Amino acid sequence: MYELKQVAPRTYYIQCPAKIGVWKLSDTDTVLIDSGNDKDAGRKVQKLVEAQGWTLRCILNTHANADHNGGNNLLQSRLGARVYAPGIDAAITSYPILEPAFLYGGYPCKELRNKFLLAQPSACQPLTAENLPEGLEMLPLPGHFFDMCGFKTADGIWFLADCLSGANIVEKYHVNFIYDVAGYLQTLDRIETLEGRLFIPAHAEPTEDIRPLAELNRAKVLEICELVLDLCREPLCFEELLQKIFQHYQLTMDFNQYVLVGSTVRSYLSYLHDKGSLSAEFSECRLLWRKA
Repeated sequence: MYELKQVAPRTYYIQCPAKIGVWKLSDTDTVLIDSGNDKDAGRKVQKLVEAQGWTLRCILNTHANADHNGGNNLLQSRLGARVYAPGIDAAITSYPILEPAFLYGGYPCKELRNKFLLAQPSACQPLTAENLPEGLEMLPLPGHFFDMCGFKTADGIWFLADCLSGANIVEKYHVNFIYDVAGYLQTLDRIETLEGRLFIPAHAEPTEDIRPLAELNRAKVLEICELVLDLCREPLCFEELLQKIFQHYQLTMDFNQYVLVGSTVRSYLSYLHDKGSLSAEFSECRLLWRKA
């Protein structure tokens, strides 16, 4: 599964559950874009890098989700690689308990302190224009997570992190994680204007034309907005609404899905409320949402 693929003279990616970018600074020095989901991923990445005779200089995390920075700890401890992430995500990478705590809205119970939501900590510095490796361009991609960004290599290859999901994921899970719905829709608009030789989302196949996938993801977001409004024709509290959304899409609830889908539904509620499409009212010590 962890297979190194070359897509341009100095640009590679590692085929794995959350694709990892590789940018060659020189014949021997390399930069990783993300690091995989856990220490096992880190070991596999280390093996690939060393098999090429490369030296890993640093890891650039697109954002602080555990499936993108879970390999940091092992690679940093074994290879001494510096780690960078944008904005708030640098703090979460350094203190990863913040991810499940944010998703749950309180101290996460043991079922949520798992490798899918809680990476091992790594010493992470904020990524800025000043410490961005030569030959890379950074692009903010708000929406999916706090300060997520993507990167373009000098070869014209874009690594787009989690701003898009593949069609198979969209149709299987429907409610894919989004932190800021308005920011996410703006990001989809922006990436449709990008120019490059190849676009590599973390959870979709590389493509020369990113626009159809952007439209697919946009259509799903708008569909969910309409579903929430339809379900809230009568006032609903959050738990009732969440249950109806799980039932509508025939999703299976467990602790991970409860917090991932639940946090996303709250983001939809905020988006629709801020637009004036949903009203919020307090009744009998419950917060109820109703279509405006």
